[in-house]
Amino acid sequence: MALSEHPAERYRQIGGLFTERVLGARDWDAPSPVAGWAARDVVRHLTEWLPPFLSAGAGIQLPGGPSVDEDPVSAWRAHYDAVQALLDDPATHDRVLANPHVGELPLGRAVDQFYTADVFMHTWDLARATGQDDRLDAGFCGQLLAGMEQFEEAMRSSGQYGARVEVPEDAGAQVRLLGFIGRDPFWSPPRAVVI
Repeated sequence: MALSEHPAERYRQIGGLFTERVLGARDWDAPSPVAGWAARDVVRHLTEWLPPFLSAGAGIQLPGGPSVDEDPVSAWRAHYDAVQALLDDPATHDRVLANPHVGELPLGRAVDQFYTADVFMHTWDLARATGQDDRLDAGFCGQLLAGMEQFEEAMRSSGQYGARVEVPEDAGAQVRLLGFIGRDPFWSPPRAVVI
């Protein structure tokens, strides 16, 4: 399925896929491809960084939800629904997000560019950590990669991305994107040692 170019619909599609992976997770303490993170921490990251970004840049207070530590499924669902409601709200079209690093952007575009893209990439992390289908939309992988490569130096210096992981030259868009953002595209959870 091709992803929409409209921020609210694209978030619905990408957030919906992430929701499927959340619902399919069975071990929230399973290690993830992000060093030092368990599956639960992937959800924690996505539910915790956007609210202060929106509050500082647009004066928007997202409603809080359950604790990720107590109930990662409900925490994600409450957050996902709140972001979807924001994007679906006709008033959002007239709002602007201001940030010292990115300037002023229409609110929907800012959420799409920074948050929806992050949900998309972290879908792979959660899927890998929990042994689920980790395929991402190849077209959007290529689109994100092309956009991010233009700002590689700034991205690396932000501390938000690890060092690029080298991948085969003939790799597909998903593998190249994962390598670019510092993931080992061939990562798998460590096997338990049976004694």
